[in-house]
Amino acid sequence: MNDPQIGDDVLVRLDGRNPRFHVKAYLFVLSALQSVSDSLEKRRHISGTELAQGVRRLALEQYGPMARTVLEHWGVHATEDLGEIVFDLVDCGILLKQDEDSPEDFRGVYDFEDAFEHNYPWGRA
Repeated sequence: MNDPQIGDDVLVRLDGRNPRFHVKAYLFVLSALQSVSDSLEKRRHISGTELAQGVRRLALEQYGPMARTVLEHWGVHATEDLGEIVFDLVDCGILLKQDEDSPEDFRGVYDFEDAFEHNYPWGRA
């Protein structure tokens, strides 16, 4: 994974802010955000749903059948957790939000068991 460049002081603040999430979870969400942004024709705001789907795609791409295990090891068990991570990043000044953005945007985007196990893309490389 190509970790976004974040200072050690920010990583320490993030680690202390919500210790149930491993720092790697924050870095992974930022990597997924970059991946989604890079896939757009024109730079624009990315919705919670788009980012959650981007996390799923990147996790499957990088970790294959172990994607759910890796995310859960980092404390990420549901898309709602992604919302908490994003808003921790907003609170630390790493990400910006629009007025209408909310952690609720990440609620129930997909079920981890379905997304990473039942609907695992076994036939695709």
